[in-house]
Amino acid sequence: MTEQASHFDVLIVGAGISGIGMAAHMTAKSPHASYAILERRDNLGGTWDLFRYPGIRSDSDMHTLGFDFEPWKHEKSIADAPAILDYLDRIVDERGIRQHIRLGHKVIAADFDSASARWTVQIETADGDHKRLTANFLYLGSGYYDYDEPYDPGFDLGAFEGQVIHPQFWPDDLDYAGKQVVVIGSGATAVTITPSMAGKAAKVTMLQRTPTWMFSRPAKDRLANLLRKFLPEETAYRLTRWKNIKMQDIGFKRARTKPEKVKQFLYKKIEKALGDKFDRATFTPPYDPWDQRLCLVPDDDLFNAIKSGKAEIVTGQIKAFEKGGVRLADDRFLPADIVVTATGLKLAVAGKIAVSVDGESVDFANRFYYKGVMFSNLPNLAVVFGYLNASWTLRADLNSDYICRVLNAMKAKGADIAVPVLAEDHALVEDDIFDFSSGYIQRAKQIMPKNAVAYPWRLNQEYVVDRKRMASDPIEDGVLALRRADADAAHREERLEAAE
Repeated sequence: MTEQASHFDVLIVGAGISGIGMAAHMTAKSPHASYAILERRDNLGGTWDLFRYPGIRSDSDMHTLGFDFEPWKHEKSIADAPAILDYLDRIVDERGIRQHIRLGHKVIAADFDSASARWTVQIETADGDHKRLTANFLYLGSGYYDYDEPYDPGFDLGAFEGQVIHPQFWPDDLDYAGKQVVVIGSGATAVTITPSMAGKAAKVTMLQRTPTWMFSRPAKDRLANLLRKFLPEETAYRLTRWKNIKMQDIGFKRARTKPEKVKQFLYKKIEKALGDKFDRATFTPPYDPWDQRLCLVPDDDLFNAIKSGKAEIVTGQIKAFEKGGVRLADDRFLPADIVVTATGLKLAVAGKIAVSVDGESVDFANRFYYKGVMFSNLPNLAVVFGYLNASWTLRADLNSDYICRVLNAMKAKGADIAVPVLAEDHALVEDDIFDFSSGYIQRAKQIMPKNAVAYPWRLNQEYVVDRKRMASDPIEDGVLALRRADADAAHREERLEAAE
């Protein structure tokens, strides 16, 4: 591929896990198809390059957050961002993907022309130029949150004279040695930042409005490392991956069916780590385990920081930000030189790209998911939205493999359009697309695509079922239509005539 090439069989948006995974699957399974990856940033890696806060790491094990085709070879299965970037760099170099990546290319808009069965994609480059590329198929691996704006809870920080930092925009030169730090939040980011900053800071206080369910596990997977000593790398990886997938599935289902037993299990592990510093109220959310994602505490790092006195968790409502810290509603005062607002992400659909078909804007909130990868009556477009109850990459691998099968079927049939067809009088029964109470999920429900009760018009949250169905169900399943653009045009004319 040259930088001058302007048309591709597939344009992949985003050079993070989802985009790189799609490129690797295409290289292996659809080598006939040309592609380019468009990445708005100046480096690959997506989330793992964007976030630079202390301790940035995965909150899923890398045997499932890693790809199905590339073994994770590091000793730690709970990995930091540099290790994950090394993994992605190795993949793009070993598979010849790097030459297909165009950095500094932000996708602004994409319009599908039904007559030619082509997407015209408008791009803004890093130097401010605008250009257009065309493609037969568009694959959105741009993640699920807004890269430009984090969630703003509306704090009035005017009186506070210290530094205010959001994890999404972490400064390279932040000096927090010997300083008082208040980290606002109780999710994965706060749980990661607090023990990481505690080593240098005078003290780090994690201020939570409500607690979060936490569970600890070793950063190293002993079974994985043992298997690698005696088995080929690929075999050891497959076995560990299968084990972790089953454990994730069992843990999630047990939390939903026997929440009280899971609560007691989580309490016991935290109390064992904290000893006499364990306060049950601090670790008791007003919801059951897995109503929101559990927060991972690898190697008890947060609990060890609390035991050492370098960190603490405070539960309370913020009354005001004052000159030297944070005043709570019960009048407690938390001194702070630095406030970190780990208050959550703002979700975005389709990477905030203005998507249209024949010039008519597409509102994803009016479209139904199809097999968690495409959308009703939207041709030649696929997206990745990972699992909430398991690792993101499990979904990314499924979707990449499936779209490669679609591309191969289109080639075999001589089709240039693939569209999940849903009649206007469909009578589908809608389901809650995300049965999670997390704030970032609830805040974004009005912009999210629709979910039906019945498969295939839904985004499932059950990997084992999805893997089996997406691999075994025929591509032309009576819903996904493969056809030529000229036949599609004739079909539209017939419908117009019938309507008249």
